[in-house]
Amino acid sequence: MIIDVQFNATKVPWPAIRDGAVAAESAGFGAVWVFDHLAGMALGGTTTLEPFTLLGAIAATTTTIVLGTLVLNVFNRQPSIVAVGGASVAAIGRRLVLVGIGAGAAPDSRWSAEMRAVGQQVETSLPRRHARVEHVIDVCEAMWAPMRPAALATFPLPRPQPQLHVGAASTALAAIAGRRAQGINVAWAHPRRDELLATARTARASAHGSTEGFACTTWARWADGLLDPEHPHRREMAAAGIDRLILIAPPGLPPATLAACTPNS
Repeated sequence: MIIDVQFNATKVPWPAIRDGAVAAESAGFGAVWVFDHLAGMALGGTTTLEPFTLLGAIAATTTTIVLGTLVLNVFNRQPSIVAVGGASVAAIGRRLVLVGIGAGAAPDSRWSAEMRAVGQQVETSLPRRHARVEHVIDVCEAMWAPMRPAALATFPLPRPQPQLHVGAASTALAAIAGRRAQGINVAWAHPRRDELLATARTARASAHGSTEGFACTTWARWADGLLDPEHPHRREMAAAGIDRLILIAPPGLPPATLAACTPNS
């Protein structure tokens, strides 16, 4: 199991994220992940940073650590901008980028307030939200394909090609992840996480003949004990076949604490 870290740009300023990312890389964390929000309100912060811009800056100040979004709201950008953004970060960092996408904010959720504040669409139809996820995947696949048509020849071609991961909280979205993406992410605290993982794996095997190469990832709030593979939750995660654990770093976590960790030893 690979252990990653995620920084909250609504509460952590860029200099601290930069120093934390450098420390995480030196400690051996597998990836640095960032959120996608338009404003700090959603996570109780006072501001935020756009995720591709932030990952580009992290890519320029680190050398090897994998970079990821968890998760992009597929209604915050045109699908082509998701593809160009992922490719741009890959070009700057010259490394793997994990483009995590989600179906956007539900209209009755607190996450939708930032969208309403600027007059942005809040899709009320769950099928249309899921269809948008598949459309983003379609566009990314077309724009990142080595043998793409001539009309796409001058769009950025990422090397290595980013991976698409779908954040899922429903079986319908988990099935899309299994059929169409390279990975699924579920909250470890989600009451149906085992069902979501099983649904994704079944869909993957049905569509591709096996689950080989399909990543099952989860996220949890930072706890020092979760760095220990013998921690009860870590044992449960291993038994559930989790490939990556993303720990959300609390605001104020000193870079020295990150640098002193041995997450993937």
